[in-house]
Amino acid sequence: MSKSNDHATTDRFSESAHESVDQIAKSAGRAEERIRHEAEDAKDYVKDAKQKTKQRSDEAMNTVSLFVQENPLISLGIAFAAGSLLSALKRRS
Repeated sequence: MSKSNDHATTDRFSESAHESVDQIAKSAGRAEERIRHEAEDAKDYVKDAKQKTKQRSDEAMNTVSLFVQENPLISLGIAFAAGSLLSALKRRS
């Protein structure tokens, strides 16, 4: 093999390697962008779910609070019954 032939072969391999690295870099860049976008979507979903959960929790607390204010004796009876039931269940286990 001649030196110029060796040099040409090396150049072809080098060019091929550079093209492969460029393709891999492009693919990695697209994958990173997709992952970042999906992570942002997940973050927004969790934030929205947290907000909805807090809103529902507040609504439930307001409903219970209103019930207790309007029906204090019934509320006391329910609380006593629930406490007695939990105590009985706890003693069994």
